[in-house]
Amino acid sequence: MVLPIVMVVGYSVMDNVITTRSSESVGLDNYVEVVTDPVFHTAIRNTLYFTVVSVLAHLVLGLAFALLLNSAFVGRWAKAIFRAIYVLPWLFTIAVVAVLWRLLLNPNGVVNYLLDVTGFIDGNVEWLADPDTALHAVTFINIWCGYPFFMISLLAGLQGIPKDLYEAARVDGASAFRQFWHVTIPQLKPIIISMALLDFIWTTQQFALIWMTTGGGPINVTEMLSTFTYKLAFSKYEFSMASTSAVIILALSMVLAFFYVRHQKVRD
Repeated sequence: MVLPIVMVVGYSVMDNVITTRSSESVGLDNYVEVVTDPVFHTAIRNTLYFTVVSVLAHLVLGLAFALLLNSAFVGRWAKAIFRAIYVLPWLFTIAVVAVLWRLLLNPNGVVNYLLDVTGFIDGNVEWLADPDTALHAVTFINIWCGYPFFMISLLAGLQGIPKDLYEAARVDGASAFRQFWHVTIPQLKPIIISMALLDFIWTTQQFALIWMTTGGGPINVTEMLSTFTYKLAFSKYEFSMASTSAVIILALSMVLAFFYVRHQKVRD
């Protein structure tokens, strides 16, 4: 791990690396050029939107389904069926998820047909090719395939909460909502924070899903930091600039990792 990182950091302050035999040191010029690139700014905005919305939705959906599966009002067989259905998106690889949703969101696909029949849309929508819907579409796909990770972790946390806490709350006259807010949430707080930080780190680095659905298009509306870096290296062959972008992403990831490790130490 150390050698490739050191090499990339070295490339980031050089010019014409890999593609030519001679390269020159340019100091921080590459960083200035990347940071001032309008496409880089677009990639940051898209990555923030994609990440924040995905993490919040993963948390809300994961907690909701975990509460449902932990509820005493749902029978054993119903829980088994729901678990199989809810975990299903997590079992698919990113390649399968991308191909599946490209077919579903095709102008002549199932999603357009159902929305047209129910009257929500009039005509076929290019969900992944329309600049107005592409970013929301890939975010929705990421939410769909990522919430089971939260659900399983939160379900394990719910099953580990002592029942005595709920009995004491009921004796004190606490309503179901107060039990949830003052007993369930505080008990799940360490898991929620850990999961949210991990998911934030993973989602900011999502590449395969974006690349296999939109490729960062149309017109950069789904360009992420990961696809921006990839294109610099393997489309434009500007390996110095790509290394610079990669170092910036590494620095941002290290900040998130610092907060995650710090939280884990406090938790321990």
